[in-house]
Amino acid sequence: MVVATCELIWIKQLLCELKFGDTQQMKLRCDNQAALHIASNPVFHERTKHIEIDCHFIREKVISKEIITESVSSNDQLANIFTKSLRGPRIQSICSKLGAFDLYAPS
Repeated sequence: MVVATCELIWIKQLLCELKFGDTQQMKLRCDNQAALHIASNPVFHERTKHIEIDCHFIREKVISKEIITESVSSNDQLANIFTKSLRGPRIQSICSKLGAFDLYAPS
């Protein structure tokens, strides 16, 4: 989530410098419920000590309303095409949502 947040902030600053459109709040979607809870919960637990700096960064952006975190179900996660072995209708569904198509398929 931290890397994605950094990228979103960079893109937002670039768009502002180029005076391209109206920059609004950015939505950060994640399928990890624990990560979303840690990002929005101000209480630290013993198990989150090693990610404390990242948590502060994400929490700061959420509190300042620069980003909005949203939950997405694992079935709707488009990044699965890059991280998991998918077959059949599932991969076709994700490809159509991403706008990807087979160049070599007969038309």
